[in-house]
Amino acid sequence: MYQTDTPNFPGLQAEISHLREELQVRDQLVQQLSQELFRLVKGNSNFMPQPQVSERHQTEMRMLREQLEEVEQQVKFYQDQITNRDTEIYQLRQSVQELTDRSRMLEQVVQELPHIYRRKFAERLTPVKERIEKLQRENRQLHAELQSISYRLAVKNRRSTSRIDLPEFLPKISGPIPTFGNV
Repeated sequence: MYQTDTPNFPGLQAEISHLREELQVRDQLVQQLSQELFRLVKGNSNFMPQPQVSERHQTEMRMLREQLEEVEQQVKFYQDQITNRDTEIYQLRQSVQELTDRSRMLEQVVQELPHIYRRKFAERLTPVKERIEKLQRENRQLHAELQSISYRLAVKNRRSTSRIDLPEFLPKISGPIPTFGNV
């Protein structure tokens, strides 16, 4: 149990020595690079900034900053326009949707209008039809009564025609019948 807990000691020592060698090689390379860099900087007079070149760079930088500010302003302007147009497009789409919905509703109403008018007309016509039917019943009843009365009168007239009703005159006067002369 003790042997499994401890790692291989000779293998670790070999790895440590190998890592130390790599570290020494890297230290040497860093030393060489720093010496070479120092020689390049010391030997290159152009490496150090010159005041004339620096002013020219500053002027160019200032111009570039101004141009960048102008471009940023233009970008902001266009972004504002795009935002305004997007808002306008959104509002127009809403209006189109509302108008489309309203148009559909109106189309439905127009399609239903004939049915509505027929129903309303039928509703208004119902009392008129009832009144006409009532008048027709009354008319038939009156017609039947008229026929009945006419029939009774006709029967009564037939009975009385067999015996003529003549007016009765005053009692007869005895004597000659008066004449009116030559009139």
